[in-house]
This record gives sequence, structure tokens and C-alpha cells, in this order.
Amino acid sequence: MKLRQRRGPRVPAQPARCAADREQWSAEVLRADDALDRVADDWDDLHRRCATATAFQAAPWLRSWWRGYGRPGALVLVLVRRDGRLVGAAALRRRGPFGGLTNLGAGLVDFTDVLLDDDCADRAAAELAAALPLHRPWHSLELREVHPSAAVQRVYAHWRGRRHRYADSLCQYLPAVPMEELLKRLPGKTAQRSRVKLRRIAQSGVVVHSATAEEVSYTVGELLRLHMLQWQDRGVTPEHRTARFAAHLTESTTGLVATGRAVIHRFELDGEVVAVNLVILCAPFGGLYMYGAHPRLREKLDIAGLLFGAALDAVRAAGIPQLSLLRGQEPYKQRWRPDQLPNQRLVLGPGRLAPAAAARALRVRARIAVVHLLRTRMPKLKEALAQRRLR
Repeated sequence: MKLRQRRGPRVPAQPARCAADREQWSAEVLRADDALDRVADDWDDLHRRCATATAFQAAPWLRSWWRGYGRPGALVLVLVRRDGRLVGAAALRRRGPFGGLTNLGAGLVDFTDVLLDDDCADRAAAELAAALPLHRPWHSLELREVHPSAAVQRVYAHWRGRRHRYADSLCQYLPAVPMEELLKRLPGKTAQRSRVKLRRIAQSGVVVHSATAEEVSYTVGELLRLHMLQWQDRGVTPEHRTARFAAHLTESTTGLVATGRAVIHRFELDGEVVAVNLVILCAPFGGLYMYGAHPRLREKLDIAGLLFGAALDAVRAAGIPQLSLLRGQEPYKQRWRPDQLPNQRLVLGPGRLAPAAAARALRVRARIAVVHLLRTRMPKLKEALAQRRLR
């Protein structure tokens, strides 16, 4: 006789928990002056996992800038971790006593961004947005020089408070292709003249040396010396004359060169250093950050062709798709017919009632309007003055 087994009550099947449900997410805000030093290893590990990161978000650059330019008590680091691993990070500083925040670097950086792990960028961006210390009506965050494809654009998209976006400095880019292909962008006669200048460079005997990390200190010293010489009759940027800028540039460049995120070229002719060029390297592009050239060299060779050629070689060797000319529209850049793309300025505030963010946005809008007015009216004003003198 077959016995029937007695069954218990049916229990509905439980869905398996997905990996995302088991993850532990956490966020913290660090305000100690040595916070960047304490998280430097985790920071640079995340930097390597963020495809949009530039050299200006690397720990060597940020730590060096903070030591030279930071104000005690003003550092604000926002960190997001997944299962203990750093996956989101923002380095900010207090701009004043009322909770205004902005990026590190001030006018010395061409690109501002946060760091997000490529494997979980969207969730990390949402967590970072939620962790930003912007809670009071008088709080605001203003980020300058943001690339349109920067990681912080994801944070901006997740921000639920007041937000504003404006155009900022114009940056220019060239494809990282062989020089001969780059010359095809130029009109026929200009391209031909450029070929003649490049042949003259090749025959000049100039030797290009990529400085090692141990040679950076000396090479940066030569860069600043030549930079002062080349601009002495046209007015050098005052900050470039200071000891703190020299210390910052030396320390940051040493760290970047040691980790393959920058190259500094020394151009020598007959045993004398006649030019130095600092190129930053990151996944999206390489950038011509700063150079110095002896005025005598300008009489012999095409400086732009010399620097562009070496920078292009370095960028292509690193497998980077673009050479950025960074900010500015100097004539030597325009000759190469670069593609233009403006950076952006982002302003965030808490909730719909964010008077500080609204006031900041209003000031930005007014400043942009004044600059536009000056740019459009100044040529006409100069022309009117010139005609008046002729009378």
C-alpha cells in the first residue's frame, strides 16, 4: 500500500537578491586639512578607473595645489564608497563664511571634475549628489571649467535642487594624427609654409629630451626661466613669478611624470636648453599646459611647430585620441584650425528656495553679459577712436 506524504503549507518562492541589493553604499564628508593626504592612494586608484579624469583631478596635482594655495579649514572632500571601495569623490573648498563651495585649482586648472568609477558611474553620481553638503538656503556650489562630457555632468543630472549651466572658457582640440595628416587641415599655401618650417626644425639639430621624475625639478626651473624671458616684453602672468607657483608646479609635475600622467620636454640646441614644454596626459586627451622658449630661438625656428610636433608624438605614443590646446585663443593656436568646444560653469543650490545659488547664478549671468558686450563693442570703439585721431 502506497503511503501519501503529508506536505506542509506552500511557501511562495523568494526572488534571489541581486548583487546591487547586497552592496553596501556609504558616503562621508571630510574637512580636515590633511584629508587629501590620508586618502591619496584610494583617490589615485579611483582616478585610474574614471575615464573622464584629467591630470587636474589626480592626487599629485590636488595635494600640491592645496599645500600651496589652500586656506586652513576650507577643504571639503565628499567621498562615496561601495563595499568599502572608493567609487565617487569630489575635492571642493569653501569660498567664504556662508557655505559657498567651489573647485580646487582656481585659475590654474583648465578642467574641473569629480571622480566616478566607470563600473558604477550613474549610481555613484546619484550617491555623490545626495552627499553634497548643500542643505541651507545660503549654500551654493559653483564649478568652473567643466568639460561637456565630464563625470560631474552625471552629478548635475541627479541634482534635485536648483541648478544652472553657463558657457565658460573656450577650449580647442586637434585630432592626434601624424603631423602630415594634421597639415591637411590648413589651406594649401599655409600648409606648404608649415612643411618648410618643419623641415627647418628637423635640420636644426634640436634635441628633444623627455625629463624623468628625478629631472623634473631642474626642468621646471628652466621652463619658468624661459617663460619669463619670452613674455618679458608683453607682460607675464603675475602668479607665474611667485615662489608658491614654482613649488606647486615642481611638486605636481614630479608626481604626474612619475605616474605617466604628464611629460615635460626639454629642447636643447648646442648643449643649451632653449625651450621646455609641459604636456598633461589623460584618457580623453593630452594637453599643452605651459611652455617657455628663448626669444632667440624664435628668430631661427617655428616655436609652435617645434612644440606641437613633440606634444603630438607624446600623445600618440600614449594612445590618446586628441591633443587639447586647452584654454585660450592665441594666434599660434588658430593657425592649426582647431575644433572649438567651450567648457561649462555649473551652479548648484539646495531645493527650490536657494537664494545663494540664485544670486551666484545672477552674478555669473551679469559677468558673461559684460564680457560679451566688451568683446562686441570694443572693436567698434577702437575704430571710432582711430578715426577721431585721423581728424
